[in-house]
Amino acid sequence: MPESEDRRFNIHATPEMMAGVYANFANVSHSDYEFSLTFMRLDHESETDEEVTGVVVARVNVSARFMKELADAINDNLGKWQAGENIRNLPEAPDHD
Repeated sequence: MPESEDRRFNIHATPEMMAGVYANFANVSHSDYEFSLTFMRLDHESETDEEVTGVVVARVNVSARFMKELADAINDNLGKWQAGENIRNLPEAPDHD
């Protein structure tokens, strides 16, 4: 079935799932068949300089095709965010220090 621009998704999620999780580190790995994205919350204030402790908060396995689409979406949104930041940092922008 060809994808349509008018396609609508009816997605259900629990409130806990919608709240999401916080991650400050991610690892991306791959096999011949899929990519794995592992998101972690690291404690950068650990007692030693040699070991950083943390916990995995989510792991998602995706196909190579989906990974390409995800990378494109991330790059698109990052570009939009950077453009907004650049506008906010202009000397003539309102509320600019």
